[in-house]
Amino acid sequence: MKEMQTGFPKGFLWGGATAANQIEGAYLEDGKGLSTSDFAAYKDPYQGEKIDNFTFNVTSKELAAYKTNPEKYLFPKRWGIDFYHRYQEDIALFAEMGFKTFRFSISWARIFPTGMEEVPNEAGLAFYDKVVDECLKYGIEPLVTISHYEMPIALTETYNGWASRELIPLFEKFAGVLFDRYKGKVKYWITFNEMNMNLNSLYTGAGILEDLIDPEEKMQVTYQASHHQFVASALAVKLAHERMPEAKIGCMINQIESYAKTTKPEDQLQALKSNQLNMFYPDVQARGEYPSYMARYFADNQIELVMEADDEKVLQEGTVDFVAISYYMSHVTEAREDAAELAGSFDSPIKNEYLELSQWDWPIDPIGLRISLMKLYDRYRLPLFVCENGLGAKDVLTGDSKVHDDYRIDYLKKHVVQMKEAIEDGVDLMGYTTWGCIDLISCGTSQMSKRYGFIYVDQDDQGQGSLERYRKDSFEWYKKIIAENGNGELK
Repeated sequence: MKEMQTGFPKGFLWGGATAANQIEGAYLEDGKGLSTSDFAAYKDPYQGEKIDNFTFNVTSKELAAYKTNPEKYLFPKRWGIDFYHRYQEDIALFAEMGFKTFRFSISWARIFPTGMEEVPNEAGLAFYDKVVDECLKYGIEPLVTISHYEMPIALTETYNGWASRELIPLFEKFAGVLFDRYKGKVKYWITFNEMNMNLNSLYTGAGILEDLIDPEEKMQVTYQASHHQFVASALAVKLAHERMPEAKIGCMINQIESYAKTTKPEDQLQALKSNQLNMFYPDVQARGEYPSYMARYFADNQIELVMEADDEKVLQEGTVDFVAISYYMSHVTEAREDAAELAGSFDSPIKNEYLELSQWDWPIDPIGLRISLMKLYDRYRLPLFVCENGLGAKDVLTGDSKVHDDYRIDYLKKHVVQMKEAIEDGVDLMGYTTWGCIDLISCGTSQMSKRYGFIYVDQDDQGQGSLERYRKDSFEWYKKIIAENGNGELK
């Protein structure tokens, strides 16, 4: 019997996480093509506390309007925080905090501008060469996400994104270029960011324009697109194992732990079904086959997946080395008419009376992270990685260039405590990368004012500001946590 692990293990990967489309900017520099994220538009003037004024889904009509008259709209992800030109400064700040790893993604459109070229864009690869080398200079392990909520917009226009199987060989080619370029330098990889969020936004998760599909076929298209991503992911995993046998490559979901609203058996059953629907994604990627419970779900919802003869074999041969999660909140569910619709959704309308809410009305539940880690490790017996966790808040930069974000420190500390407890419960936890370690453009709202970082970036929702970087109080706190993690004490 193994002895209990006390505190965080040696080699634990402390760090922070970002995404290319939320930090880089330079959206057309050095041969980069337009991506789906470049068309997440800021549509209305920002007014006080109003926050629901951004696009998370895009229609074909909107896309046409954006391309015809782009000056009418603001596209915050196009400018990001100018990481493309300031990566050295930012990585130096991460090193100052003591990061052991830095999670970032590679823009598909920066390497293959339309996704359909035969030869990659060398200038795009050269940029990531510099980012990887800058990390390694400080002893920071790069953790690379191959696809993080973006693809070349040409693939959406030509194939309607992952609705088409045509994207599978294109993604495999993209992954192969990255593996050949960074073998020996990048040891940790993730294929797709939060693939289960296809259930919330087909455009963001799969590059699909929903108005081009029959509304009655939405669930069919959602799971068919997910199947295409499963096959692409498995092929990439197999390729990584062949070309980089020393590397580790994982899958990732947005972990949504569902609690039953009451002890009523019907509510308990619905919570079980909701959790199954969420874990369906790593079930396929970690176990290499579709779980049995999905057979009835597909039958009940008239979903008939189209598979090719070798697909099941590909899934079996392309199982992941670890399971990564983002964790922001837990959910409450109950047996009601719209229960199936709410299952797997990002933010449940049923609030937990025992939990506080963030400024964006997200329930704060650190113990839910421990519960999730215990369940997932029991289920897969694979190393886990918490690669997103953080608090979005409206930080205030004081006159003396300080940000006193005790609320963020409190949030993160409580989650770190629960990770420590999970490790002592026997969970094999590889690392923890907070979201996002530096202020960036929000994925879901395209706001700059929804800040997550340890580093304040001077920019507002309209892209105005000096872009200067300032250390928040949480910067020094996280630096201390990383330095002291060896003894398991959290101060």
